[in-house]
Amino acid sequence: MDKRTLKKLAAIVGPDHLTTAREDLLCYSYDGSALEYLPAAVIFPASTAEVGAIMRLASTERFAVVPRGAGTGMTGGALPVEGGLVMAMSRLNRIIEIDRDNQIAVVEPGVITGRFQEEVERLGLFYPPDPASRKFCTIGGNVGECAGGPRAVKYGVTRDYVLGLEAVLADGRIIKTGVRTAKGVAGYDLTRLLVGSEGTLAIITKITLRLLARPTASTTFLLLFDTIHSATGMVGTILSNLTPCTLEYMDRTALRVVAGNIPFKLPENTEALLLVELDGNPRVVEIQAEELTGIVENRPGLLEIRRAGNQAEAERLWEARRAISPSTFKLKPHKIGEDVVVPRTRIPELVRFTEELAAELDLIILTFGHAGDGNIHVNIMLDRDNPRELAAGRTATHRLFEAVLKMDGTITGEHGIGITKAAFLDHEIDPPSLAVMQAIKQALDPLNILNPGKIFRPAANRSAGIA
Repeated sequence: MDKRTLKKLAAIVGPDHLTTAREDLLCYSYDGSALEYLPAAVIFPASTAEVGAIMRLASTERFAVVPRGAGTGMTGGALPVEGGLVMAMSRLNRIIEIDRDNQIAVVEPGVITGRFQEEVERLGLFYPPDPASRKFCTIGGNVGECAGGPRAVKYGVTRDYVLGLEAVLADGRIIKTGVRTAKGVAGYDLTRLLVGSEGTLAIITKITLRLLARPTASTTFLLLFDTIHSATGMVGTILSNLTPCTLEYMDRTALRVVAGNIPFKLPENTEALLLVELDGNPRVVEIQAEELTGIVENRPGLLEIRRAGNQAEAERLWEARRAISPSTFKLKPHKIGEDVVVPRTRIPELVRFTEELAAELDLIILTFGHAGDGNIHVNIMLDRDNPRELAAGRTATHRLFEAVLKMDGTITGEHGIGITKAAFLDHEIDPPSLAVMQAIKQALDPLNILNPGKIFRPAANRSAGIA
């Protein structure tokens, strides 16, 4: 990117909002995947008009633009793999409107998810999507990846709450999609097209969100089991009778790395647990709590059922759950973290497969995650400086994806494709469907300047991402 182009960019946003300093570029060269690619520059627009002007310049001078939220993505979606300009959305961080009566909100993409949830809850409203990184991830990043979270089992994922968008196309044109109403079927659903598109089709500058009434009560249960398969087998039984707000699963290895975060000592023979939260009005929650207890008590393999005594104890349990991913590095210095999904009835089969795979390849593989919707996080732990472990980890990833697809599952539930899973996309998507997706990309971004190298990257150029 030459000095002339940089001068034009500085004129759009002001010189204080464009940087080429190496120490700044390094901060925007990585994300949650732990891969690194250095951009040529980083720009911080503050309005839709500025984003449009930047994209018009990018289209004219043909440089890549990579939109970026907080950089918490796990598949390299925010990485400038072909250099160019990183567009950091942190200045577009306003909650523009919260309409309590119509239960909608309008926000900019740089709004922190947790902050937004706090604001709507003060008004008695509720925004359910709750990724583990909600205290620092952004709504825009959530929309780009169609983020989920533990509450998805009852409430769905980000796309279920996006009513409409304002977005800037690759050539700088501004489009508005969707509605502010509960219903609307005029034309193609461009909103759904852009949600989960990982910044490859347009840059989102405003988001209209659907809200719910805030549940007035909740309670959390911990179910402890003496075998992994007793725990995973219980998932279907619970969901056949109840719809909990969350239903999370941890295997013995996940438990071991967060044992210090759990507010009481677990029985020594605990091999797995389920973390169950019920919510609603107080009366409904108590009825559901009685039903849950009746469903699980005296079941084979159940060691203990505990109910959090207060909100503080419940929060400690959830802190332990959210701490699993970073705590895994106690086991090995690096990992391949996958977020596969299978039909709930096949969770025991998936977990059994990972155990056999770990034994066969002599690897540490732990499983945890959103059992309520079949979204299991499989963490393959390794030392990437050890050639045997590195090769075994890559083999494990290939084998895992093959097994998941045979189980009628998907290779990604909420992390997206990015670059780390691009080599496997054609394993799941049939050629005609993939061709349609590529045609859409070509139609909206014919110069391939919006987040190039993502989703459709050739298989020969990318192996599994290792954190």
